[in-house]
Amino acid sequence: MPDEGPLLSRGRERARQLHDTISDRLEAVDRRRRLASTTRTRFLMPPTVASSTFQIISQLAGLPAVHRAFQWFHLQEMQLREWHRQVASIPAPPFGEAARARWVAEQFATLGLENVGIDECGNALGWMRGAANAQTGQEPGASRPCTLFSAHLDTVFPAEAIGHPMQEGSILRIPGASDNCAGITALLGIAAAMRAAGLRPERDILFACNVGEEGEGNLRGMRHIFSKSQFAARIHSAVILDGAGTDMIVTQGLGSKRFRITISGPGGHSWTDAGVPNPILVLANVLTAVGRIQLPGSPRTTWNVGHIEGGTSINSIPQRVEARIDTRSTDTVPLLQLEEHIHDAVVIAVENANRAAGDVPSGNHGSDPIQFEIATIGERPAAALREDARILSTLRAVDRHLQIRSHVSTASTDANIPLSLGIEAVSLGSGGSGGGVHTLEEWFDAAGRDLALRRILLLLLALAQPEV
Repeated sequence: MPDEGPLLSRGRERARQLHDTISDRLEAVDRRRRLASTTRTRFLMPPTVASSTFQIISQLAGLPAVHRAFQWFHLQEMQLREWHRQVASIPAPPFGEAARARWVAEQFATLGLENVGIDECGNALGWMRGAANAQTGQEPGASRPCTLFSAHLDTVFPAEAIGHPMQEGSILRIPGASDNCAGITALLGIAAAMRAAGLRPERDILFACNVGEEGEGNLRGMRHIFSKSQFAARIHSAVILDGAGTDMIVTQGLGSKRFRITISGPGGHSWTDAGVPNPILVLANVLTAVGRIQLPGSPRTTWNVGHIEGGTSINSIPQRVEARIDTRSTDTVPLLQLEEHIHDAVVIAVENANRAAGDVPSGNHGSDPIQFEIATIGERPAAALREDARILSTLRAVDRHLQIRSHVSTASTDANIPLSLGIEAVSLGSGGSGGGVHTLEEWFDAAGRDLALRRILLLLLALAQPEV
């Protein structure tokens, strides 16, 4: 057996470094959980809160201005459909949302939102000034807490996949119709109804159509709002619209981490260089090893290899092969452990290939060792909303008032970011129904959309009130 070369030493050193890093991160997670368990009782609400919250919702729903807004939702469905068709006709692939953002900003300005603009990340923003700031003349978002109200701009489709929308009664057919043109349309509808009804929230509401929710966008728009915007510290709650439906409440952010694994070697001719290590075979061994990892059923944890590319021809030993792996879990700890297992599988497969290469002829290209690279191409934090969170009790009171039989669920959405920062957030459907999501046959049916809009409006108005 040949001596261990510098690459094997580097690989093992990288594995040790990763192990130390993951161990540190696991300890940090454990410390946060211990702290949360000792302080949780401080946040428990009194048993009368559910009743008083329901009373607040009933009072809000009885206001004449709120009734006017409800009526707007019913009477202006044709305007909502027109906005829906227009926004769906504008391509917005990941990292290509600029045209749609400009269109949304134009609508924000027309609807009377203030300080409308597009930030350096590409998010379209507009403010609805609360009564408190209106009385003092302060700029919206300047000092008082505010609510973020958002819907993501991007779709999974390349620009050339977006054709002409087809309207069949209440059904709109076009890629992205449901995810997330429905959310953008609902957000515009809320702004328009509040303006028409003369409704002003007690506190500022930041309307945002953000970039980068889908795929390798990696939640970049929402990350920017909560980490680099000048008003990040003032956001005390977030209501996020994503897709269709009325009875869903996403309270748990599904965590994920995505990797690009690259295996490279000297390559060569399949006959004259036979025996030169083959990166495709090495990658196959990696994936086989990862497939044998025992994953926990609770918390549910998964992995998937969704993309493989490499090689040049059937009679060539490839010089490079690449695989993209997606890992997901409702908990941070299994994700970190799975990351370590994947890295170990790569290191071991490369070591075995390089050892075996020492026992065969070198061929025309010598026996240069197989090399590897593991790059993180996406990461979404796992997080969950507390059961006693104000936003959740408020939404449940709204659903009780509107007689909506809602249920909580887990998903990977823009809400992952505020939830991971300890900020109360929910992701909701925008009404109606939809199907074929992330396919070219995607559709949205607007029938019943006004019920969801009433739900969203009552939640926003309640959250914009000072806590009592």
